[in-house]
Amino acid sequence: MNILEKLLPPRNNVFYECLENSAKNCSELAAILNEIIKGCEITDDLIMKTKALKNRGLSFEHETLSLLNSTFITPIDREDIQTLASMLTRINKKFAQAIFILDVYKFQFYPEELTQQAATILRAAKELFTGVALLKTLSKTREITASCEIMKEIGAIGDEIHYRAMKKLFSGEFESLTVIKLSDIYKVIETALDECYSVSDIILNVALKNG
Repeated sequence: MNILEKLLPPRNNVFYECLENSAKNCSELAAILNEIIKGCEITDDLIMKTKALKNRGLSFEHETLSLLNSTFITPIDREDIQTLASMLTRINKKFAQAIFILDVYKFQFYPEELTQQAATILRAAKELFTGVALLKTLSKTREITASCEIMKEIGAIGDEIHYRAMKKLFSGEFESLTVIKLSDIYKVIETALDECYSVSDIILNVALKNG
């Protein structure tokens, strides 16, 4: 790459495309997680697909960082791009981790709260993609603010479900081993949901800073 190419902004909003692709990848993993908890059998093919999506998510972050290292001018602050890419990868990993936990633990049933939590995380992943897609139109602060508010509401719903789940979990209804297993999956999903809101909040801050 010559010096002129490095000085010019990348063509076709490539940074935004990388972030959108990463968010879409998260949404696909969330959909798999939701389908499993709704009753879809965990097959070897499904695990292979999950691993492929996880690796693809990592490749989007690597691509973004590579672009940052080879470009002088970026559409938004470099730190914001790097932070968003890293956080999306963490969400990607959390979704994949949840699926792997379900495969290892082989639950005989899924509590109602886990089903609700999975549906909530799928909503969050879809809204995550909406928010990331709005990055390339930072002037649309109203739409970005609305997306952040929706994500905040989803997060509040998720927190309430998590509270009920943990209260039920330690009520004495479940055997000790089941408590440990469910605690693991609840924690991973709750962390992923928190990360989704954090990304949404960062996008809003970027919009307010650059809009």
